Amino acid sequence: MHVLGLSGTAVLAFALPALAASPGGWSHAAPRSEIEPRFSYMEQGGRGGKGAFVAEAGGRDGVNGYWSRTFPVAGGKHYRFRVYRRTERLEWPQQSTPVTVEWLDPNGRQVLDDRPLAENFLKGFAAWTPPEYPTDQRVESGGWTEVAGAWPAPSTATQAVLKMYFRWDADGRVEWSDPVFEEAAPPAGRKVRLAAVHYRPREGRTPEEKRRQFAPLIREAGRRKADLVVLPETLTYFQSGAPMAAAAEPVPGPSTVYFGELARENNLYIVAGLVEREGHLVYNVAVLIGPDGKVAGKYRKVTLPDGEANGGVTPGRDYPVFSTRFGTLGMMICYDGFFPEVARELTKRGAEVIAWPVWGCNPDLARARAVENHVYLVSSTYEDVSRNWMLTAVWAHTGELLSLAKDWGTLAVAEVDLNATTRWRSLGDFKSKLQRHVPMIPAAPAFEPAPRPGLR
Repeated sequence: MHVLGLSGTAVLAFALPALAASPGGWSHAAPRSEIEPRFSYMEQGGRGGKGAFVAEAGGRDGVNGYWSRTFPVAGGKHYRFRVYRRTERLEWPQQSTPVTVEWLDPNGRQVLDDRPLAENFLKGFAAWTPPEYPTDQRVESGGWTEVAGAWPAPSTATQAVLKMYFRWDADGRVEWSDPVFEEAAPPAGRKVRLAAVHYRPREGRTPEEKRRQFAPLIREAGRRKADLVVLPETLTYFQSGAPMAAAAEPVPGPSTVYFGELARENNLYIVAGLVEREGHLVYNVAVLIGPDGKVAGKYRKVTLPDGEANGGVTPGRDYPVFSTRFGTLGMMICYDGFFPEVARELTKRGAEVIAWPVWGCNPDLARARAVENHVYLVSSTYEDVSRNWMLTAVWAHTGELLSLAKDWGTLAVAEVDLNATTRWRSLGDFKSKLQRHVPMIPAAPAFEPAPRPGLR
């Protein structure tokens, strides 16, 4: 059969044959027979009644097995895989039901990965190609989750082995429906220009006087065609001489209206660090304002340092992410950067870019938050670059510093491709593995450090 590729051209595709007992080319296996799940094939099952591959635990813990099929490929060409998954009684579906694609040579052996790797200093070193991990996409009615991915095949690959797993659950069940593996055009890029402002609003005492100082820098970001510009933390409070609560205002409120006009004028998104008041509560907040001038979302700082906690600020309780015209955005604020959980929770919810208004922090932690989550990080700080205690910068998936603002009143600007894959030697595309390998923590207990000798 033929289907349309990403570019609209006709490409050869391989689809599931409608057979009952043993679908052509598909088989099931397990690492060891004693942990093999129960496999079956439902001829009338699946999304459209065209068949479903089933695996279930049957009350046995630690089962581990997969449905598998091998497809011919040509090295250097791009391929795409898609399947739909529905689960029952699974505690951690993302971890228990991964899909992998393995690239092999004519003899069924792993091939060397000759695609670009992140570790440039290892160029020339041979590395075996690790499996690809298609990721969960949209969820359809009926509980079907689309699982999909697209990749270029290594140059010496002649086979792709697809494996649809069920593992590590004692009571669950999974159905796989409509698997399709196809040659496709290379995916289009998704370019976005990210910017951060390096500025201290020293003048003035009121929120109005503080926020107006950022207008020229936002206009400069617009002139440089930025899609997003990040402003620093609590900018209406900085060196105002008043308590933090004195700068608090509603969201939406006067500052979001002001920045909304600038966002609309310059056709970009703004992340502004403000102080929010809601009734008797005060929050340290990052507000996302869209190109339409409206508030598109907000994040309330979850981790509070002593000064804020003792000053009557209330912590936030969640980790929202927001869809924008360029991708999915998360936000964190200053002290959040000392804790890996904040950036990780945003990433687990789909963040591709994290905006970070930050008074000061260890820049090594900026690199860590970027690389451990494979997100782009955009930080705007009040620290002088000479102190090396946080930088106004754009950080890459690899932790690389893409752009740095060294002088006050300047911008860090970098154009990135959100569709670009960062591949690591022996790990491959690590970001795709986060969804499958990130530790699942059930009902985490309170922090209980080990006793320290000598303390009573």
